[in-house]
Amino acid sequence: MAHHKSAKKRIRSSERKRLVNKMAESRIKTMYKKVLATDKKEEIEKLYKEAVALIDRNSAKGIIHKNNASRKKAALTRHFNKVLAS
Repeated sequence: MAHHKSAKKRIRSSERKRLVNKMAESRIKTMYKKVLATDKKEEIEKLYKEAVALIDRNSAKGIIHKNNASRKKAALTRHFNKVLAS
C-alpha cells in the first residue's frame, strides 16, 4: 500500500486511465466485430467508416499501437472490398 500522498494520487489516476483505456479498447473490438459480421453493402460502408475513424482516433491517442491499428484497418479493408465485389 502506498504511503506517500503522490503515490496515492498516482494509484487513483492510473485506475481512471485504465478504465478509460479499457472502454476504448472494448469499443474498438465491438466495431471491428460488427464490420466483419456484416455482409450487406448498404450497412458496411457506414460501419467501415466509423470503425476506421475510431481506430485512427485511439491510435493517435496512444491507446492502441499504430501497427495494431494498421493491422486492424487492413483486415477491415479486405473484408470491405470483398463485400463490395460480391
